[in-house]
Amino acid sequence: MADADLEEIRKARLAQLQQQQKQQGGRIGGGGSGSGSGDAGQEEQRKQQESEARQAILNQILLPEASDRLGRIRLVKESRATDVENRLIMLARSGQLQQKVTEEQLKDLLNALADNQERDKIVVSRRKTDWDDDDEDDLL
Repeated sequence: MADADLEEIRKARLAQLQQQQKQQGGRIGGGGSGSGSGDAGQEEQRKQQESEARQAILNQILLPEASDRLGRIRLVKESRATDVENRLIMLARSGQLQQKVTEEQLKDLLNALADNQERDKIVVSRRKTDWDDDDEDDLL
C-alpha cells in the first residue's frame, strides 16, 4: 500500500468531515442553551467517523480472508482485535506494508502480540510455610 493512497484517503475523509461539520453548524448554531446533549452527540459521531476511517484503511490493507479472521477474533476478544488493528494501521502509515496482508501474515502478527503479552505477565510464587494442612496428615 503506497503512502499516496493513504494520503488520498485522508484528504477525502477530511473533506467529508468538513462538509458534515458545515451542515451541522447551520442546524445547531441557532440556539445557545442546549449544548450538553449536543456534545454527547458530537462525541458519538466522532467515534463513529473514526471507526469508519479505521475500517476503510483496514479494507485496503487486508485480504478478505485476513479481514474475516480479524472479525472472528473481534467476536472472541475485542481488545486483541483492536491491538492487531492498531499495529496494522501503524505499519501501513509508516510504509512498512508493501502488499496486502494475508491470513498467514495476520497469524504471525497475532503470535508476535501473544508472545509480547506473555512476557508481560506477573508470576506470583508463594512461600511455603512450616506448617501446612498436608503436614497434619503425616502426623496421623
